[in-house]
Parts: sequence; C-alpha cells; structure tokens
Amino acid sequence: MTNKELQEKARQVRVLIIQALHAAGSGHPGGSLSAADIVTELYFEEMNIDPADPKKKGRDKFILSKGHAGPAQYAALAVRGNYPAEDMMSLRKLGSAFQGHPNMHYVPGIEMSTGSLGQGFSAAGGMALANKLDGDPGRIYTLLGDGEIQEGLVWEAAMSASHYKLDNLVAVVDHNGLQIDGKNDDVMTVMPIAEKFAAFGWHVVTINGHDFDEIRAAFAEARACKGRPTAVIAETVKGKGVSFMENQAGWHGKAPNDEQTAQALEDLRQPADEEKGGQA
Repeated sequence: MTNKELQEKARQVRVLIIQALHAAGSGHPGGSLSAADIVTELYFEEMNIDPADPKKKGRDKFILSKGHAGPAQYAALAVRGNYPAEDMMSLRKLGSAFQGHPNMHYVPGIEMSTGSLGQGFSAAGGMALANKLDGDPGRIYTLLGDGEIQEGLVWEAAMSASHYKLDNLVAVVDHNGLQIDGKNDDVMTVMPIAEKFAAFGWHVVTINGHDFDEIRAAFAEARACKGRPTAVIAETVKGKGVSFMENQAGWHGKAPNDEQTAQALEDLRQPADEEKGGQA
C-alpha cells in the first residue's frame, strides 16, 4: 500500500477509537491513538493474515501486550474487514464481545487475551518458540507500552527470547513517554530503552512511530535479522491526531464527552498532510 493509503486507514482507525470510547463512556484513548499507525502497518501491510480465515495455518500473529489499548486493535480489525465497524460501538458494555481488554474467545483475530501488563509479551515469546519447534513459518509481533516495561517479567521474557534465538519475534515499544500517573521519567524511568534491549541480546531499531516509511523499514530489517529477536523502539505522541489529547497524560484513561468527541472527530476529519514525510 502507498503511504497515503496507510494514512487513510490509520485515520479511520483513530476515528473508530474515538467513537467507540465515547459510546462506552470509559477507556484509554491516549495509548490507543499513539499506537494506531503501528497497528495499521501490521494489519494492512506487514502481517500474513486473512480476515476470511482468521485461524489459518502459518499466519502471523499480533499480541497487544498493552491490552488497555484494545480499541486500537479492535478498530484495525474492523477496518481490515474482520467484522462491521458498528460492532465496536458496544465496547465495554455488559455482554459485549468487545471488552475493555482484548479477549481471544470473543473477537475474531484476537490471538491472546491481554491486560495484565507484561504477560502479553511473555505469551508472544512462548508463541514464537512454539512456532520454531513446530516448523511454523508464522512470525509473532507484540506491542508494549513504555510504562509497561517497568514490569519485571518483561525482562525475564526478553532474556528468554534472546536465549532461544527467537528471530521470528518482533517487540515494538510504544514510547510516548507518558503513563497513567504522568511522565515515565517521574514515575519510574525506563531509559535507556534501546540499550537495555541490546544488553539482553536483542537487535534494536529506533524509529518515528508515526512514519510509515520508517515503520516499514524496521519490520523489513527485523525479517532480515537472523539468530536473535528484534525490538523496535517507536517514538510516538500519546493521543496522536487529536489536538487536545496530544502529550497529555490525563488522557491515558478517560473517554471524551460529547463536545470533546465532536472536536476530536473534526481534528480527524481531514486526511494527514502528505508533506509530512509519510507521517500520519
């Protein structure tokens, strides 16, 4: 796909995120919006998947380790064609398949139920190892929040993936610098992220997480890397695309009201500026 086409898909993903969170009256917009471009690249260009056959053998798998950003994954799957977009409007409602965190038993295309921070990353490592043992060509992709990597089991999983030379595993860190209580550096610094993954034996790439050229190139580099897993450190903007949410920790976990939703949708009404070097 062209960058312009991907930008439009990402815009649609962001619109659905806002609409679903407004309908729910609760949820996590900031980290969902910051991850939208990465998730769009994965579902629309990078991964070998088929919406008509979400369980096909040999498919690639995406594990959203930062499960509170579930609206981004739900929206990408909807735009990709796994189910009607309007189904997402039941987000967080009693009895809805679209729970606050992804549940693999209810939504087609969800490969792992996540929400407890760090566990999705560990599960992704197990899936990558299983594929190696089974001779399955599918690659495993997982997305972590930067606040999430404060969890100790993240580094146990990182050590394990390196030990088993899981070159079919790609971990993307959504580094927007903010978490529910404020700046990462004020709560518990996670820096230097790239150097930490490298010390654990990972191949590391640092990119602008809103530039499709850079995202695409990072995944290509990961495929070419043999004998060790790849960590992509994606520098992003929390709340990306919505003017009053950008770089605001307060929008980590609350839904917009009617007036705010109208403003957010107006911000997202126009396609991304093509002059921004592939950024969305």
